Amino acid sequence: MLFSVRHRTLYTYSAPVRLGGHVLRLHPRAIDVTIRSETLLIEPKPVFRAAEVDRDGNRSTRVEFEGLADRLLIESFFELETCAPPPLKAAALPWRETAGFDPGQKVRAYAADLFERSGGDALLFLDALNRDLFSRTERRIRDAGYAQDPEDTLLRRKGACRDLTLLFMAASRSIGFSARFVSGYQAHAETPDGKRHLHAWPEVLLPGAGWRGYDPTHGLVVSDGHVALCAGADQLATMPVEGGFYGDGVASTLAFELEIRATPDARDSRPR
Repeated sequence: MLFSVRHRTLYTYSAPVRLGGHVLRLHPRAIDVTIRSETLLIEPKPVFRAAEVDRDGNRSTRVEFEGLADRLLIESFFELETCAPPPLKAAALPWRETAGFDPGQKVRAYAADLFERSGGDALLFLDALNRDLFSRTERRIRDAGYAQDPEDTLLRRKGACRDLTLLFMAASRSIGFSARFVSGYQAHAETPDGKRHLHAWPEVLLPGAGWRGYDPTHGLVVSDGHVALCAGADQLATMPVEGGFYGDGVASTLAFELEIRATPDARDSRPR
């Protein structure tokens, strides 16, 4: 699938401030994609700018500023082609239960029940979890704030994509899977408010197959209709813009615009 993405983020301040250092995680992960073009514009112009790659393979840009500013504009453009990962085999995959993670009694019981009804099969459990969260949770849009507690999402059956992601991760980890949080973009245009938003989904480590994504917001297995920006053990490790400012009594306002064009690649005749 061919993606063209423009993501504009604007912070405005009620008075001039001194901008602190920032880490920008707005570069697509170079996994299962071919990047055709990529640009990252920043105003005011940084006095220091460096490209980095962290231990999880996430690409980022670290910037430093001098002087005062009454706004910070970050605009990302890229075009790329995604490809679907190879299909998983139907046979049960090997995995080993691990200790040391407590998602809460209710999430643990919920996951254990799904796992038992899946006959202890790894893929059947993950598919059942994905479908259940999609079919039984009311989707909400919440642009600001961190994901809510997984038990709250389970009890309320309401949440944003990051809430479903955290609940999926907690349920998977309680059974013994390694799971991580992914932020990025999706080809699906439908959202409760009709706008485009940064998306989130979980990935689970399947021995012999690597990290595989699930999208409980849409009830899908992640394929070429998703573009990952950042993956990490929790949401904090995937924030697209991380940084701050210095200024007493100053209020900040965030505005964003996101444009995504996603079209099938006519050269790709593989079955979907």
